Amino acid sequence: MSNSQNQSQNQEHSKVTGQFHSMKGSVVEAVGDATGAPSWSQSGKEEHSRGEAEYTAAQAEGYAEGLSGRVGGYKDSVVGAVCGDKDQTDERQKEKGQAQTELNKPQ
Repeated sequence: MSNSQNQSQNQEHSKVTGQFHSMKGSVVEAVGDATGAPSWSQSGKEEHSRGEAEYTAAQAEGYAEGLSGRVGGYKDSVVGAVCGDKDQTDERQKEKGQAQTELNKPQ
């Protein structure tokens, strides 16, 4: 396994990093197309694809985390209501999870 593959598996996916590599790949591809350098064009396409994949993975992770927060919030609300514990019926976790799923909703 190459060093860059190993590093990418040890890091969380990032929307910002994904967008950066997507845009950088597009620029490298355009330079390769403009100068007639097929290796640059291919390298740019590959980096663009990796950036798009990273962005999509980060978006999916954020959406899943948001769903998990919502489910945890609903569970706590139900348990709190059944037990009569008003502190446990706090809606903040559920609302935070809902906001995170909205932010990461696939387009």
